[in-house]
Amino acid sequence: MTRPHVPAPGGESRVARPVIGLAVGRGTGPELADVFERVLGALTAGHPHGVAIERSPRLYHSYVSLRAERDVARIRALTADDADHYERFCRTRAEQGTEAIFRTAINAQSLYLVRQRLRSVKVDLLTDAGRSLLLVRDQAQGFYTGDNRHTPGEVIRTMTFSREITEAVVTYALRRARHAWPDGHLDRIVMAYKFHLLDGALDAWVADLADRLGIRIDLFQPDTVNRNLITHGLPDRTLIVAGNEWADIMHVMLLDRFGSGRQENHCTENVCLAPGPAGLVEYQTVHGSADDLAGRELVNPVATIRAAALVAERHAGSPGAVRATERSLRTLDERGVHTPDLGGRHSTTAVVDALLGCLDVPGSDGTPQDTALVGGS
Repeated sequence: MTRPHVPAPGGESRVARPVIGLAVGRGTGPELADVFERVLGALTAGHPHGVAIERSPRLYHSYVSLRAERDVARIRALTADDADHYERFCRTRAEQGTEAIFRTAINAQSLYLVRQRLRSVKVDLLTDAGRSLLLVRDQAQGFYTGDNRHTPGEVIRTMTFSREITEAVVTYALRRARHAWPDGHLDRIVMAYKFHLLDGALDAWVADLADRLGIRIDLFQPDTVNRNLITHGLPDRTLIVAGNEWADIMHVMLLDRFGSGRQENHCTENVCLAPGPAGLVEYQTVHGSADDLAGRELVNPVATIRAAALVAERHAGSPGAVRATERSLRTLDERGVHTPDLGGRHSTTAVVDALLGCLDVPGSDGTPQDTALVGGS
């Protein structure tokens, strides 16, 4: 059985020369891809063997670029082409030993076709004031997956829930929770799904899985989870496994509750559970493609910067990259260096330049690296 991804202790890569995948969508994707390459290059400057980036040759559609087609059949065809191409890219990279891919925003329909095929989960560990929440989003089944059939005046969407996928998602979530909190007691898993629509099947699967895993699993309707959150808050070290229908909407609220800031500054990870690419991790910004900002040097690069730091530390042999990056971002906050969406007057490139100018990352020999001259604009 293939082993789902859990970050390696110390964040060190298992290969001499890490290879990181890069997939780029339209809108602000090309600008943010450049940001990722610059920041990753600076953070990994001390790697003895260097870091290689393998970029997908396709520029994937955003929702806005697809809408320009104005023909449903053409949109469906391009959606399928993008999904097939990106799936092949992910599988090929995994076969060749790549552990991580950074992807800018692409059309959601293509993206969720790929997540369904690769059985992906989205993982967010949110912390604030001594509390932590691990949110694992089931992207492999439910309304966000499935197939469309068009008849005159109708779209018929067919989706599947399966016992096998449910067990894989919950089992992986439990492993990630035990990795995140190795010294703590985890007494239950909270699941947020519209299980009343599934004839009792999901209840039965979850009850059997709880017995086999030896852990309490509380299966709630999403509105019940919301009421509990409002009334009681969430206790420390809460593990929530959720259908994407709820988690996608609630993510911004959970970020706010746990003091994790705005979506525009946040990145997240998607982990493949399907045999073959199992363990491949795709990092992304939470924000979308922002097509209206494309080419204007106005897109906020903070989420991309944070994604580069996670990739550098976990997959490219650069321990301390995340801490150094967060330290530099705090310095930028103190200096008021922000893009206009955060109330600043700086361009995308100016923010990245300022970050690299104050970035101090230990090299492989423990000495500070001068990153100000790495990846200059």
